[in-house]
Parts: sequence; structure tokens; C-alpha cells
Amino acid sequence: MPNAQLTAAHSGAAKDSGLTNLLGLTRDELEGWVEGLGEKAFRARQLFKWVHQHGATDFQAMTSLAKSLRDQLNGRAELRELPILRDHQSVDGTRKWLLDAGQGNAIETVYIPEDDRGTLCVSSQAGCTVACGFCSTGHQGFARNLSTAEIIGQVRMANRLLDPSGRRAAVSNVVFMGMGEPLLNYEAVRGALQILLDDNGYGLSRRKVTVSTSGVVPFIERLAAECPVALAVSLHAPNDPLRDRLVPLNKKYPLAELLAACRLYLRSGPRDFITFEYVMLEGVNDSQDHARELVSLVTQAKLYCKFNLIPFNPFPASGFRRSPAERVRQFAQTLQAAGMVATVRKTRGDDIDAACGQLAGDIQDRTLIRLRRLDAGAEGLALGSHETSSPHHA
Repeated sequence: MPNAQLTAAHSGAAKDSGLTNLLGLTRDELEGWVEGLGEKAFRARQLFKWVHQHGATDFQAMTSLAKSLRDQLNGRAELRELPILRDHQSVDGTRKWLLDAGQGNAIETVYIPEDDRGTLCVSSQAGCTVACGFCSTGHQGFARNLSTAEIIGQVRMANRLLDPSGRRAAVSNVVFMGMGEPLLNYEAVRGALQILLDDNGYGLSRRKVTVSTSGVVPFIERLAAECPVALAVSLHAPNDPLRDRLVPLNKKYPLAELLAACRLYLRSGPRDFITFEYVMLEGVNDSQDHARELVSLVTQAKLYCKFNLIPFNPFPASGFRRSPAERVRQFAQTLQAAGMVATVRKTRGDDIDAACGQLAGDIQDRTLIRLRRLDAGAEGLALGSHETSSPHHA
């Protein structure tokens, strides 16, 4: 896309058309909306299928709908996705889209192809407030929550671009592991989940949809009660002091509360285990003592789980290094020897910055996280100059 068109798309995404974006309505909500037009509820189910199963972009092409309804839709509704700013493809087949979220913000969506499935990693926020130090998104700050329509639009866009014929849905699995903390945008995420699971929508099973959270305990409990799907928890540390440092949210919801919520979640979740994601940071959380402490932590919590060990993907200003492959292997072996299930995630799309922890987009930070990081860094340098004794100092 030429630069002039990029600028136009980027500036236009924030404008409100005044039309109802049907991408963001669950089937029940769409039925109510269609009935408000004087139509029968079954018309909403037909419309829902056209929008999500067929990926229709033109109301007049929805030939099973009455012409009177199609004419009403043209003046009252739209099917609006976030505009695409960039489309990158990795040498390993991974594909990443940069999408315009308006007002100078951009989010990222990543498709990861496998032999037996196609996984789409969607974003739920423009930026993130959790501010984990090893996550590129966390360093960008936070601009706003995405709407249900903006989340579902990522899935619709991917299916259309990956298979223009529309004969099959390229996306078989959806993971909420992109930019943002999904459970801090709970209402919009729940709406998106309901559309993904609906047989008249995308028809995905609960086992094929995963929400990843850094540990927002009250909303883990709500998700279990209202829309349980597979759950992944960004753990990254075996004790509270270290997790306080790596995942600041832990100060509000410490490990004991988080693990208790996970244990309760298993009663209604579609899987019989919780996935714990664990980014391997050299010299920080990757020792054999850390591995043994992890075993003790989940054993005492009586929690059946699977560990997904993630090689750290470096980015500027993180201050962390990737654990050597041998240390990651030994860490996994220690967990496995104790009877734990532990896998090492294969890094995909790192040549286009699409790997885990690398999604950053372009965020106009409303939380001033970046400024606070700079201030903290300056204070640390000042403290170090007074307290560190080194032969390299003058």
C-alpha cells in the first residue's frame, strides 16, 4: 500500500460512522437488533451466518435475506474491520498483520500455520497496563481496550486473506495471547468468545479457544462461570518475590490466590489441566532451584497443569537475555522427572518480530509507562553510582 494510502487509512480508523458494526453483536444481541427492525428472529441467525461463516462484505450479496431487510441494513449497519497497515510473512509461514486502531495506535495479529491446525493469536487491547518487563507490549504502555467487533474482525480478516475462496476456515484455533491482558477487557472478550463458540458463528470448540492471562483472579472466576474456554496463565516465577518483579500484577493477586482460582477453574474448564507459560530468562528464573521450587509450588497446590517453557525473544530495552538451550532442556527435564508435563515452545516468526513477547504495534501511551520506566532507570543509575564499588569507576 502506498504511503499516502497508509496515512489516509491510519487517520480514518478512529472515525465513528454512526452505523451498527454487526461484527460485535453476539447472536442474541443480533436477534434483538433485527427484531427492532421489525424482522423475525430467524433472520438474525441467517445474517449471523453470512457475517461470520461466509465472511460476507456486501449486504446485497446475502441472497437468503429479504430485499427489504438488505435495504435496511445498508442504511443502518456495517461490517467494519480495522484497516491493515502492514502484512508481513515469515520464512516459516507465520504471518503478521499490523492493524490501524485509530488515533495513532496500531495492534498486531499473528497467524501460525501447523500441519494439523491454523492458530490465530489475537490482540484484545491497544497496549497493556500490566507492564511485564520481559514483554515488548508492556514496554509500549496502554491506549485503550478493543471492542468485540475489533477482536472478531481480526479472525474474519485472517480467514478471508488466508483463503480468499471462502471454501474453508483457515483459522481452526484462536488464542488470546496477542497485545493486552484479555481479562482486563472482560466484557468485550466475553462477547468475542461467544461469537467464536457459536455454531452459527465460527463454531469453534472450547478446547480450541485459549485465553491467556497474567492472573486477574476475579475475572478468572467470572470466565469459569460465564464462558469457560482453555486457560493459560503467564506464571514466569515459582515464588512471590520474583513474580512481583517480573509480573507486577502479582502484588495484587499473589500466587496463593492465583493457584486457588486455577484449581476452581478446572471444575468447569474444557481441559483437565491449566497451561502455565514460563518465559526462560537467563540468570533470573532458569536455575535448577527454580525448577524444583516450581514442582513444589504446584504439588502443594494440588493442581494438574502443563508447563510451556518459552525461550525469551529479545527486544531493545528489555534488559533480559534468553536462557541457553541446554539450560532450558535441563529445566524441562527436572520438571518431567517430577512427573510434570513440560514442553519447550518452538519459536515462530521471530524474523518478523511475531514471536511470543515481541508484539508491540504502535501505542500512544495514556498511562505514561514509558516515562515511568525512564525515570526508574535514571534513579537506578543514580543509586548505582553511589552504592557500587568497582575498579572501573573513576
